[in-house]
Amino acid sequence: MNKRILILCTGNSCRSQMAEGFLKSFDKNLEVFSAGTKPSSQVHPKAIQVMKEVGIDLSNNYP
Repeated sequence: MNKRILILCTGNSCRSQMAEGFLKSFDKNLEVFSAGTKPSSQVHPKAIQVMKEVGIDLSNNYP
């Protein structure tokens, strides 16, 4: 059985999205999700940019 990880924060627009991206890249057997209690309307553009620099694509993620 795969391990499941939920990263929960308020806006789910930056750090939680980045953490989800990193964890997914570390181990393909992990099921990783992020969520927010008051989700933003979009992932922060800087988070998308920074993650792209390390080879992780968040451009299709949403809070």
